[in-house]
Amino acid sequence: MDLVEAINSRRSVRGFLNTPVPTETIRRVLAIASRAPSGGNVQPWQIQVVAGEPLAQLKATMLKKVEELPGGDGSEYDIYPKELVSPHRDYRFKLGEDMYAQIGIPREDKAGRKRWFARNFQFFGAPMALFCTIDRRMGPPQWSDCGMFLQTVMLMLRAEGLDSCPQECWAIYPKTIGEFLELPPEQMLFCGMAIGQADPGEPANRLYADRAPLEAFTKFRGL
Repeated sequence: MDLVEAINSRRSVRGFLNTPVPTETIRRVLAIASRAPSGGNVQPWQIQVVAGEPLAQLKATMLKKVEELPGGDGSEYDIYPKELVSPHRDYRFKLGEDMYAQIGIPREDKAGRKRWFARNFQFFGAPMALFCTIDRRMGPPQWSDCGMFLQTVMLMLRAEGLDSCPQECWAIYPKTIGEFLELPPEQMLFCGMAIGQADPGEPANRLYADRAPLEAFTKFRGL
């Protein structure tokens, strides 16, 4: 597919088929994605790909961990600002309402929503997972570089006919994932990502998130 099609068809998939992702495919995707820009070409991203038996072991671990520590084991960064202001707060609220409406879980069903959120930690059934970590000595610009790398990965996955779901939620379990990945002390967990083929029968996958109109975030000067 061309670039525009890849961008428009990329979405956060929340239900995957159990079809394995070929090793050569993810190796190709990551090698090409390494052409993503980074300031001074420092390339701050560190990636670990997990599939097969190790992924099954992690999913089993997380079933117990989510039950024992539903709030996580101590996030090392704020996934959202403590005071998320409008319009960004409104965008986030609408996405949540649209998604839960799609899967039929009303606002008053708090337990149902918690059970749904817990599916994040099973990678929504995906057969492959990716974790991105970064050296603690890096700053906000290098975190931005990681974002550009990960976006390139997701677009390359679309070019391969695959889908993904970037998951910052993993940041609330840095100790658990750090031990699983055997991270050295200087490496900090940024996020995870579910990778595979979208399950067409999953209601959540019918959601196509809104985007603000161009005029809401752009000013043209001298044009």
